Amino acid sequence: MCSVHDTVEFEKRGVPSTTVITEAFRTAADFQFKGKGMEGHPYVKLPHPVSNLSADEMKSVTLGFVDEVAGQLKN
Repeated sequence: MCSVHDTVEFEKRGVPSTTVITEAFRTAADFQFKGKGMEGHPYVKLPHPVSNLSADEMKSVTLGFVDEVAGQLKN
């Protein structure tokens, strides 16, 4: 998962970061954060699947997570 790697690298440099995944990748994200020494790092879980959503549907889903993303970035 490149997004976990990127999040870890940003955090090491003092840049608040988070990862956005779908629920299906939760176990993989937990495993990778643990393996990179950041067990328990927060991330945002969207419902799965999202690949079948139209642009408008995806916008509707993601707007529901804006506050969660913003909250993780200010910590």
